Amino acid sequence: MMKRFENKVVVITGGSDGIGLATAKLFAIEGAHVTITGRRRELLDEAVKEIGHGAVGVQGDVANPADVARLYEMIQRDHQRVDVVFANAGRYEVVPLDAIDDAHFDAIFDVNVKGMVFTVQKALPLMATGSAIVLNGSIAGSKGLPGQSLYNASKAAVRSFARSWTNDLKERGIRVNVVSPGGTETRLIRSYLDSQPEVEAALKQSVPLGRLGEPDEVARAVLFLASSESSFVAGHELFVDGGVAAV
Repeated sequence: MMKRFENKVVVITGGSDGIGLATAKLFAIEGAHVTITGRRRELLDEAVKEIGHGAVGVQGDVANPADVARLYEMIQRDHQRVDVVFANAGRYEVVPLDAIDDAHFDAIFDVNVKGMVFTVQKALPLMATGSAIVLNGSIAGSKGLPGQSLYNASKAAVRSFARSWTNDLKERGIRVNVVSPGGTETRLIRSYLDSQPEVEAALKQSVPLGRLGEPDEVARAVLFLASSESSFVAGHELFVDGGVAAV
């Protein structure tokens, strides 16, 4: 059976863990040449082994444009093109309004906003008609979740990027869409919820489907948005949240 991403070159930022890692695995199974990034070498190396299929890991921080440029220099050397970018790397912090300082602002916006811009911008010289960009947003970009206004605003920016970049890139035939997860059962979230059982109960109660999502469920949505199956979908935000944003 033909694989949807046979010989496609796929770049995933923040691919060492969670949604990024789950997505990298599915792309690799579907025949893609997968390159992931991550800040921590040990975790990155473990992820590359877990993905298999010749996946490559490039250590770097998307908040540093030089690291992003180095990533695409390696892709150009090895593959001469990029077919899919999943701009997944992100940072989450709960910071109440009266506690926000410069360090909090820079930590969130450098990764979630600046990092997103340069991850996409520096890929464009390697992308051709039919390529796809998927941005990792969040339902937080559409909700006024308390105590995390910086994070909410950074994800609202991601949603705005998809709208603007769809128009910017339409003449080049490059599609841009957003996948927006709700609460998802990643390792980091699980470690937090294990220490806050009342938070987990409240979170599940807020979800119409009554549970957290799984990273694979988000990953399958990413592959749909990156594939020819969504060839007439552009500038769209696909919520993968058990119904939270819609109901």
